[in-house]
Amino acid sequence: MSFFDRQGDRLVAGKLAISPWAPANLSGTGVCGLLARELETRCPDGFVPARLTVDLYRPVADAPFELRAEVVRSGSRITVADAALVQDGEDRVRASAVFLTTGAEPPGRVWSPADDLPAPPAGCTSPEGSPPLFKSGDRDWTPDFGANQNADRKIFWQSLPPLITGEPITPFQRAAVMGDATNHVCHWGSEGAGYINADVTVTLSRLPAGYELGLRADNTIAAAGISIGTATLYDRTGPVGTCVVTTLSNARRQIDFSANPLA
Repeated sequence: MSFFDRQGDRLVAGKLAISPWAPANLSGTGVCGLLARELETRCPDGFVPARLTVDLYRPVADAPFELRAEVVRSGSRITVADAALVQDGEDRVRASAVFLTTGAEPPGRVWSPADDLPAPPAGCTSPEGSPPLFKSGDRDWTPDFGANQNADRKIFWQSLPPLITGEPITPFQRAAVMGDATNHVCHWGSEGAGYINADVTVTLSRLPAGYELGLRADNTIAAAGISIGTATLYDRTGPVGTCVVTTLSNARRQIDFSANPLA
């Protein structure tokens, strides 16, 4: 299974790429992955992606679309590129990426939290992709959506399938897809999920290692139907970066994930 299949010179959405909010539209996860894929082609040699921001300001229909990207600033240490998904002659989603060169750490020590970033037992997921595992509060890891529909802090763990059939998913694409999932760890509560992403930002100090990624909810701040969710992105070797989503209330279409799981 993958997010998209090739059909001639176009991409066709699979089940994983369809929005749980509106079956005629694409989900943000697949869209974020595609834009990361497009921007990645603009990353110069010797640079690594350090930030991806995706503005999800129009729905993307499950219909033909085009992707475009351009470098807007190319420097010796910082490169910036923009991308857009175009459908029916209109930009539906835009994205920007910052690529940085790596170097030696400066001398001295700085504060950082002693994070507890739990991971399920090794070998519990497949390199080809596996259903997500969840951990709510102090509970054990489980793929059972119904057991995780509660008000506890959530952690999400997954090995993602290919973004496009026959094409290996890259570490940057994995991070982009997981970034959109921040909404689910931060805004999935006792009655389901009632917020939709307006944007997604993923910041990376390094690219993920291995085929598994974890996403731990860190904070949710909500008022008058607007909520900000932040989460830590990590792999089995430690933290990778942070994810932030700005969301809007969509209470009239709230999703009961215990009855309608994504998997």
